[in-house]
Amino acid sequence: MQTEIWAIGLVIIATIVGALGPVLLKRASGSLTLSIKGLLTNKNLVGGFVLYGLATIFFIPALKGGELSVLYPFVSIAYIWVSLLSMWLLKEEMNLIKWSGIFFIITGVILIGFAA
Repeated sequence: MQTEIWAIGLVIIATIVGALGPVLLKRASGSLTLSIKGLLTNKNLVGGFVLYGLATIFFIPALKGGELSVLYPFVSIAYIWVSLLSMWLLKEEMNLIKWSGIFFIITGVILIGFAA
């Protein structure tokens, strides 16, 4: 089975949506209270879970359009989005080692993409 371009695009969209999940979970951790009411009223916590679920909903139909061995490595792009969103929304800093990791992720995804 050859992997369709639309399936790769859908996985990339899923990674962007899914990358917002951990950013919201990080924000939620600052005001987390371990009670039912506290968990259910923490908008960032609920939003993080919803975004993870939404990313999965995008990912599942993409699986019909290609090989899992090609599509799943694209999920690693979420690490890149999380790093960039963390810099932008959480004011976290990147260092040379983190940028090197992003370079290797991009290189790996490109190499696997050529197999499509």
